[in-house]
Amino acid sequence: MTLEQFFHTAPRAAAAFSGGTDSAFLLWAAKRYGCEVHAYYVKTAFQPDFELADAKRLSEELDIPLKVIRADILSVPGAAENGPKRCYYCKKALFSLIWDNVRRDGHTLLLDGTNASDDAGDRPGMQALKELHVRSPLRECGITKEEVRRQSKEAGIFTWNKPAYACLATRIPTGMRITGEDLDRVEKAESTLAGMGFADFRVRLMPDGARLQFTEAQMELALEKRKEICSRLEPLFPAVLLDMAGRKPSA
Repeated sequence: MTLEQFFHTAPRAAAAFSGGTDSAFLLWAAKRYGCEVHAYYVKTAFQPDFELADAKRLSEELDIPLKVIRADILSVPGAAENGPKRCYYCKKALFSLIWDNVRRDGHTLLLDGTNASDDAGDRPGMQALKELHVRSPLRECGITKEEVRRQSKEAGIFTWNKPAYACLATRIPTGMRITGEDLDRVEKAESTLAGMGFADFRVRLMPDGARLQFTEAQMELALEKRKEICSRLEPLFPAVLLDMAGRKPSA
């Protein structure tokens, strides 16, 4: 099945939109193939502000209605505790909330941007999507991440080369309770580093500080700016460490 065929059978749908590459391409494809699609973005403490800004920009460029839903994710049982099934509890709560809004708006079909490259065995959140009957057209049509980026570039979608961005909760070690203060510190640190010219990196929280992960391509820049990094992140963390093993570039 192709995306064109999928949307011919789904002329009206709602789509969960993260502001990332996959869901952006999904919205573009829905629009292209004649689907009356509405986008839904859930803003929580786990999503940095730039993701919402990208979601708003993309929806405006595609002329697709966007509803922003606010949610207190830290009050969701199993989320703040940050156990091994945190992603499941989070996805279940957020997509249940989206479904509530979608149904009130008269939709009966909810889509998400999971692609064929995503490993279901490594993503507990995908079990929640299955339980809630969320459809994933990219995955169903066998479209991989590489194909999403290629077609997005050809279509002129600005997110075509946007690095994959896992939510801020992934910066907190499993088993360490997640607080709004810690999420805020991580977001501020990553925003600071982005403003210094870094891309596709992570700031991992530790009990006694933060561990910075840069790709090999930007490791030299990190060493050159070592003093500036320490100076600017010092107000946020008691210690700042550089992970010398580096980080593999995001797909």
